[in-house]
Amino acid sequence: MSLPKTSSIEIPILQELVATGGADDVRFIYVRLLDYFPQINEKETSEIKKGTNENWRKTVQKAGKLLSEKKFLTRSRGYWTITDHGRAEADLETLGFTLSKSEIKPLSHKNIQQMLLEIGTIFGFFAVKEFEFYDVVWRESEASLRLSHVFEVQSRGNIDSAFAKLKRAYEAQRSKPFLVLSSETDLRRAQQSLTREFQDLQKVLVIITFAQIEEIHFNLKDIGEIVREFLLK
Repeated sequence: MSLPKTSSIEIPILQELVATGGADDVRFIYVRLLDYFPQINEKETSEIKKGTNENWRKTVQKAGKLLSEKKFLTRSRGYWTITDHGRAEADLETLGFTLSKSEIKPLSHKNIQQMLLEIGTIFGFFAVKEFEFYDVVWRESEASLRLSHVFEVQSRGNIDSAFAKLKRAYEAQRSKPFLVLSSETDLRRAQQSLTREFQDLQKVLVIITFAQIEEIHFNLKDIGEIVREFLLK
């Protein structure tokens, strides 16, 4: 038997989910994982591709269960979806090192607000948090009355309330509305709510996750001065 141990399959599963955009049917994952383990012999490879190798199926399922318990992915009727924590774990492995759980700090509401302030400043906006009843707003200048961009940061609570605030901002000043969510689970829930009750926002609203804001902030912070030079009028 040349099949790998369960523990050695976990990271490849996360990497495959990242490569496919975040989610996939586990039936396809069974086959794609073969590329990570050239030690699997020809007979077993053939069985796995045909879907007849029960040991491989059990091994991958066990790895998926462990990843789910670690909150790195979610499983629903054979469809696996990577979480923000799972993406972070896959990214760390790609960089060639692993942090302990105690070193991976979840992003908070305040963390995201601060990042949005800094991103807005880099892009030349006057950025303010806790403005009126909005989490973060960007204005063209301090003197400008119009809210150019409005952000609602949602880590818990009622998403529909955030939608209502963003709708008000858009209808009042045609502000660009952004809903920033802590997880991909909330992202799916928000998209469902958007199609049911806030259809008038569908074409203008941007829904983005904490992880995406963090990535934007990380990529911009070292080139902020250069970006500002490009944006000078």
